[in-house]
Amino acid sequence: MLVRIGVKKLDDLYSDVPKEFLHKGAYALPDALSEQEVRTYFEALDRLNARMKVFVGAGAYDHYTPAVIPYITQRSEFLTAYTPYQCEISQGTLRYIFEYQSMICELTGMDVSNASLYDGPTAAAEAMKMAVACAKKRTRVLLSRSLLPHILKVVETYAKFHGVELGYIPAPEGQTSLDGLQAGLATGDVAGVIVPEINRYGIVEDHSGFADAVHAAKALLIEYCDPSALAVIKSPSEWGADIAVGDAQSLGLPLCYGGPYIGFMAVKKEYMRKMPGRIVGQTVDQEGRRAFVLTLQAREQHIKREKATSNICSNESLMALWVTIYLSLTGPEGLREVNRLSSDGAHYLYAELLKTGRFEEVFPGKPFLKEFVLKPKEFPGFMQQRLEKAGLFAALDTEEGYVSFCVTEKRTKEEIDQLVHIVKEG
Repeated sequence: MLVRIGVKKLDDLYSDVPKEFLHKGAYALPDALSEQEVRTYFEALDRLNARMKVFVGAGAYDHYTPAVIPYITQRSEFLTAYTPYQCEISQGTLRYIFEYQSMICELTGMDVSNASLYDGPTAAAEAMKMAVACAKKRTRVLLSRSLLPHILKVVETYAKFHGVELGYIPAPEGQTSLDGLQAGLATGDVAGVIVPEINRYGIVEDHSGFADAVHAAKALLIEYCDPSALAVIKSPSEWGADIAVGDAQSLGLPLCYGGPYIGFMAVKKEYMRKMPGRIVGQTVDQEGRRAFVLTLQAREQHIKREKATSNICSNESLMALWVTIYLSLTGPEGLREVNRLSSDGAHYLYAELLKTGRFEEVFPGKPFLKEFVLKPKEFPGFMQQRLEKAGLFAALDTEEGYVSFCVTEKRTKEEIDQLVHIVKEG
C-alpha cells in the first residue's frame, strides 16, 4: 500500500505534523482480550454509571420509551438503507422520513417539515439563518431572554460567524414581553424573532399579538417548541408562526448522557424553498405504485453551493425513525395521556414542595405543564447532595438562583413523596 500511494515508510504519512506533537516511545496498548473478556470489561465500566430517577428537564425529558421501538428500528429495510440518495434501494428509509415529516406537520400545524436536524438548538440557529435569507437585506434577529440558555448560546455562535446581529427581548414577568418585542421591532431592520412556547422556567407562554406585530414589521415569527406538549397546548400554526423548531427528544428518545437528539423544523409552504436540509416527497413509479423520493433538490451542496441557506447535509435519520414509531404507537390519545400524567405529577410536586417551607414561589399563577422553578431558602448544593445520595436527580440550579424541577409520566407518586420527604427532613 505504501508503494501504491508513493511513500517509503508509514511515518511519511505524518510528515506535515510538527515533530513536537508526535508521540515518542511505545504505545500503551493493553493485551488482546477475548470477546467475553471485552464484554465483561465494558459491563464493569457501565456499572460505574449512576442510575438516577430524573426530576430535571431543561430541554431533555425522561419520557417512557415503548419496549418495541428498538426491535422495529433494527429491521433491515430501515437500519441498513441509511442514505436516501439512491431511492430505488432505500424505500424503507424514505418512507419513514416521509411519515416523520407528516407527523411533525400534524403536531405543529405547519405545511412542510424537513427530514430532521441535529438537535433543537441547531434547528433554532438554522431558523435564524433562514429568516435572514428570506428577508434578504435584513440581518438582525430578536431572541427572547426566556429561551433556554443552551439554545441562546448555540444561536449566538452561529450568528457570530454568519454576520447576523442579535437583539434580545426581555422577559420581566417570566415570559416574553410583547412591549419588549414591539420595541425591538421598531428599528425596522428585523428579519426574524425566536420565542419559546414553553420557556426556561417551564411557563407556557401567551403569544397573543406576537404574530401581528412581527408580520407588520415584515419579519418571520419562529416558535421553539416541545413537540410532546403540542398535543395539549396551542400549535405554532395557531399562534401564527412562520417557522416551528425544537427538539423531538421528548418523543420517546431515552436520556443517554447527552444524546443523540433530533431537531425538527416545519414551515409554511411559501418558505419551503429556503428551508435547510432534506425533504422527502411522495410520488408513483412507472407502474403506478406509491414511491418516495428526495424532492426540491435544488438546494444545499447539490446545486446552490455558496448561495444555499445552509450547507447542512446529514440528518438524525435513525432518531427520526425512533420518533416515527413512538408517535405511531402512542397516537393522539396516548400523547395527551402522557401530558396529563406529567402535568398532574408536576403540579402535585409543586404544591408539596411549597408546603415544606423551604421554597418561595417565583412566578405565582403562571401556567406550567411538567416543569417549574422555585426559589430555595437554602443553598441548593446541600439539597442536591441529599437527593443524589437517595438516587434522585433533581433541583437543578439556574442562572437566576432558582431551582428547576420536572415530572414526566415515568415518575410515581411514591417517588415524588420520597423527594419531598428528603427536602423536608434536610
